Amino acid sequence: MTALAHPTLGLYPSWAAAVAEFEGEHIDGSSIPDEEAGDVSREACERLVEKAARSRDASVEPEPGRVHASAFWITSDDEVVGFIQLRHELNDFLENVGGHIGYAVRPSARRQGHARRALGLTLAEARALGLERVMISCDDDNAASARTIESQGGRLQDVIDGSAYGYGPKRRYWIEL
Repeated sequence: MTALAHPTLGLYPSWAAAVAEFEGEHIDGSSIPDEEAGDVSREACERLVEKAARSRDASVEPEPGRVHASAFWITSDDEVVGFIQLRHELNDFLENVGGHIGYAVRPSARRQGHARRALGLTLAEARALGLERVMISCDDDNAASARTIESQGGRLQDVIDGSAYGYGPKRRYWIEL
């Protein structure tokens, strides 16, 4: 069954296997900096676990240009099958191309409903934070992600040119909570 777990060293071997499947590419919702995308070392996992704890702690000032966020590992039977992050508010970048929620499912676990179920669980977390609605974006040509967002009540606001932020066309959706 799909579940959300806060990043923990207890899931290190499964986390490392999941990250390795992305072959050094950017992983949406993982909180892994692009320059560390291929690093599956225990030390990289330790840094990520600490960063995730700081990022969700409202008493700790976020890094410049960042907002508080809750990072989760999407799990199934105690195996990491993906990543999802709930940003507690929007800044300019997030309002335009990033959204409140970003997610990715490891290639070997795709087409099994994990993204849809994890997004539903994350929307419950957003409600608990007191958010009234959330924005989620996806690449315009990512039909699977668009279906996932729409399955959870996403209503398309528009498709924007994301080139000012280093992206191609982005579909921006809102989900009322």
